[in-house]
Amino acid sequence: MARSAKIPGLFKPRLTPHLGGMMEHKHPNPQRLVPLIPILNRRARRLTRSPAEAEDLVQDTLLSLCQRIEDGSRIEDLPAYAMRTLSNRARRGWRAQSTDELEDDHAVIEPDALIRLDCADTLEAIAQLSKPQRQLMDLVVAGETSPRALAKATGLPLGTVMSRLARARARLRLTLSDEGTPPA
Repeated sequence: MARSAKIPGLFKPRLTPHLGGMMEHKHPNPQRLVPLIPILNRRARRLTRSPAEAEDLVQDTLLSLCQRIEDGSRIEDLPAYAMRTLSNRARRGWRAQSTDELEDDHAVIEPDALIRLDCADTLEAIAQLSKPQRQLMDLVVAGETSPRALAKATGLPLGTVMSRLARARARLRLTLSDEGTPPA
């Protein structure tokens, strides 16, 4: 049986001669889309989650094809073009679903003044730490968070780095909390 060179197995012209004849016409009229509807329906059902979505996809595809035909555009292989249009429209729908629209409450950007104040307070508290703790915390602020990398950078044993970081963080929590004043 002969198969389409563009889309293997899409249709068999000997079994459905009305589909095979469509490829010969350079400017088909919209009525020539009718035999494509069952093929488009089957493909749309595979690309969507519900029969209603599949029906909408096919209708949208047919509308697009009708507009293209009415404009006098030249379509070499109508069945292949119809399938590509259907796939592209399905993909466009998937993209629209994956990108949620911003809601009004998400569109408002909070002022960053409070964040800047918190960062300034944290940096000031780090500056008040003892020199060995401050050196480690300065490396953490610079982006180094691995205790092994900190030990390598400072030449200190890993256990010393871990204990200094623990004491520095505890002191920072006390300094930055409203519970009390840090121990001397």
